[in-house]
Amino acid sequence: MTLRLDIALLRNFVAIAEAAAMSRAADQVGRTQAALSQQIKKLEEAIGQPLMNRTGRGIALTVHGERLLAHAYKILRAHDEAVAELTGTSLSGRIRFGCPDDYARIFLPELLETFATQHPQVFIEVVCASTPRLVEQLKDQSLDIAVVSLPDSPEREQFLRCEPFVWVAARGSEAYRRDPLQLALSDPDALDHLAATSSLDKAGRRYRIAYASGSVAGLTAVVRSGQAITVMTLTGVPPDLQVLPPASGLPILPSVGISVRTARKHPSRLLHLFETHVRTVLPTL
Repeated sequence: MTLRLDIALLRNFVAIAEAAAMSRAADQVGRTQAALSQQIKKLEEAIGQPLMNRTGRGIALTVHGERLLAHAYKILRAHDEAVAELTGTSLSGRIRFGCPDDYARIFLPELLETFATQHPQVFIEVVCASTPRLVEQLKDQSLDIAVVSLPDSPEREQFLRCEPFVWVAARGSEAYRRDPLQLALSDPDALDHLAATSSLDKAGRRYRIAYASGSVAGLTAVVRSGQAITVMTLTGVPPDLQVLPPASGLPILPSVGISVRTARKHPSRLLHLFETHVRTVLPTL
């Protein structure tokens, strides 16, 4: 007897696997827990292998369940692509997209506008935060995809683009001459914060964190006041602020790589298309 995998059963199987709990999956797909349990039983009987185990924390996939999940993503993506192409229907849905604050002003407008032109029925929810906070949200799947900053590496092919860090001050300000140096920096685990403090420590330059925040708007406001200097990527420097030259005596800063991460190993067709769009457009901006 030839095994045939039903598309509807596969969709519900994927929903349960991603939710890791029958109750959450039932709410998402609009079915009762009993109905979903029965569908999983039908799949298990058809395949002849157990797919899921109930644990105190929810649902855990068996080895066969993990194997089926990988195939299910491919089958559903191919199915949806075929249906969209044959019926001429456009994509719709929601994407939760994260981006660091300092990149939002530069990259987001064109990135989102060009995607919206191709897929006007897709709603993109944008969250701006520092990379460590975005990574946390990817891990708990409150974000689907995010642009993140990574330490510079010899393996630069993993980056969409590289940006040098620079020292930034208000135009005409001599805040860089202060001793100790007054800094306005983002979260302590963010790359700009680490780059600034480690480079100053190595140079033996005294400094004080005058203002610390995950908000770029707050940081730039302090810098504009002339009370402190900060570190930004070169592309992200607002036009009313100035990049401090080497003659300022401040240590050289490293570069940072820009990459894109998704919350799931096997993204949906919609998320896959958006990721491809980001990877195509971001290096050109």
